[in-house]
Amino acid sequence: MQDLVKVAVDAMGGDNAPAEIVKGAVEALGVRDNVKVILVGQEEPIRAELKKYSYDEARVEVVNATEVIEMAEPPVNAIRQKKDSSIVVAMKMVRSGEADAFVGAGNTGAVLVGGTTIVGRVKGVERAPLAPLFPTAKGVSLLIDCGANVDARPAHLVKFARMGSIYMENVVGIKNPRVAIVNIGAEEEKGNALVKETFPLLRECKDINFIGSIEARDIPTGYADVIVCEAFVGNVILKLFEGVGNTMLSMVKEGLMSNTRSKIGALLVQPALKKSLKQFDTSEHGGAPLLGLKGLVVKTHGNAKAVHVRTSIIQCVTFTEQGMNEKIKAGIQAEQKVVSSNL
Repeated sequence: MQDLVKVAVDAMGGDNAPAEIVKGAVEALGVRDNVKVILVGQEEPIRAELKKYSYDEARVEVVNATEVIEMAEPPVNAIRQKKDSSIVVAMKMVRSGEADAFVGAGNTGAVLVGGTTIVGRVKGVERAPLAPLFPTAKGVSLLIDCGANVDARPAHLVKFARMGSIYMENVVGIKNPRVAIVNIGAEEEKGNALVKETFPLLRECKDINFIGSIEARDIPTGYADVIVCEAFVGNVILKLFEGVGNTMLSMVKEGLMSNTRSKIGALLVQPALKKSLKQFDTSEHGGAPLLGLKGLVVKTHGNAKAVHVRTSIIQCVTFTEQGMNEKIKAGIQAEQKVVSSNL
C-alpha cells in the first residue's frame, strides 16, 4: 500500500469556512487515493459538515482546535496569543512531521507569520515568498512574490528568482525557465529604485535564464515563466488578473445569452469556448505555496470555494511526491556553497 500524503487543513479559515473547506477536503479524497486530510478546527461544526458526505473515514482525521484567528486580526499577535488556533495547531503538525503539508484560506498574514516562525525557513532564505501559478496563453507562469514581502530588497528578489526557477524546472517541468522582472518598460534604465538595483544582479546570475524586464501587458502572453516582483506589485497583478478574467467571463456569458440568435450560436461554440476558458480558470492551479520553508505551506483564496480547497490539497500531494521542498533546499544550499567558494 502506498504511503498517504497527510495534509493538515485549517477548517476554520476563510470566508466560507467550515462548509466549503470540508466539502473541498472530501472532494480531494475522490481525486487522489493517496491523500489523508487532517481537518483542524472546532470539532463540532467540522463533524456536522462531514455528516453531509460519504467518504473514506480512514483517510479523514479531525483535530480539535478551540480558537480561530479572524481575517482582520493582527497576524503577529494572533499567532503569539492564540496557541490553540487552527492555524497554529496545523502548522505545528507540519513542523513535527505529523503532517506533510498545510493548506489554509484564512488570515494571510497569520499564515505567513506561522509559516516562517513555526514551520521555519530553510537556511539561507531570509524571506519566504508566496508564489502562485497562474494561466497564460502558453500554459502557466509563476508569480513571485504575490503578497508576503512588500518591503523586499534586491537580494531578496534575486533569491526569489532562484527559487522560482527551481520550482518551475523541477515541479512544472520547464527546462531552463525564462525569468523576468516586472517593470514599466523594457529598457534597463527604467523602473523604480528596487528594480534598477535588482536588474544587474539578476543579469549576473549564471544559474538562471534572465531575459530582462516584463511589462504587465506581456504577462498573460506567457512571455516569461518566472515573474519576479515585490509583494505589493505582485498582489496587484494577481488580483487584477483574477478580476479581469471573472469580468470577461461574465460578459461573454451575458452576450451569448442576450437573444435567441446568440443562444443558438452559443450551443455551437460551447465545447471549444469551454475548453479555452478552462485554461484561464485560476481555480485549476491551486493555491500559492510559501517557498523556502522547512515544510510545505499553501495559502489559498480567502473566499475559497470547495474547488479551490480541493485543488490546493491535490497540489500538496503533487509537491510532496515531487520533493519540491527538498529540491529548493538543495538548490539554495548549492548556491550558498558557490557564494562561499568565491569569497
